[in-house]
Amino acid sequence: MGTKGFALPGKTSNVKVILNGGQIVTYLRPDGYFSFQNIPAGTHLIEVAAIGYFFSPVRVDVSARNPGKVQAALTENRRGLSELVLEPLRDEQYYEIREPFSIMSVVKSPMGLMMGFMLVVVFLMPKLVENMDPEEMRRAQEEMRNQGVPSLASLLPGGGRN
Repeated sequence: MGTKGFALPGKTSNVKVILNGGQIVTYLRPDGYFSFQNIPAGTHLIEVAAIGYFFSPVRVDVSARNPGKVQAALTENRRGLSELVLEPLRDEQYYEIREPFSIMSVVKSPMGLMMGFMLVVVFLMPKLVENMDPEEMRRAQEEMRNQGVPSLASLLPGGGRN
C-alpha cells in the first residue's frame, strides 16, 4: 500500500505512521511517501505521530475480493478519500500561552489593591486633617495626650495590673 505523504517543516524522518495501534510502524521517506507491505484484507486504522502536529486517524479497508483495492476514510467525519493524503488538522499546543503584561492586572491584584489603599490613606488623610476645625483639632490632641501611649504590658491579657 503506497500513499502520498505531506509536507512538514523540519525532519520528515521523525514522522511515524502507525497501523492498528502499533502492529506495524513505518516512517516517512524523504519524498513524503510511506508504505505498508503484506497487509491482510480487512479494516485497519492508520495513525500519524508527528511532534507538534495533530492528525486525524484514517480507517482503511483492504478488499479481500479485489486484491490491491483499498478504500480510506477519515475517522473524524467519515468522509471517503479518493487519494490517501494525510494533512495535519492543527498544530499541537504543548504550552499555555502567557498573557501579555497589563497594568490592570497589577492594579487588580491583592498587592495592587493594598498599595492603592495605602496611597489613599497617605495622601487623603492629611487633607482631611487640614480641613478640620482648629478647635476640634486641639480637643483631639488634648484627648490623645491625656490617654497616653499604652505599654505593651497593658495590652497583654492580665498585664498592667498592680
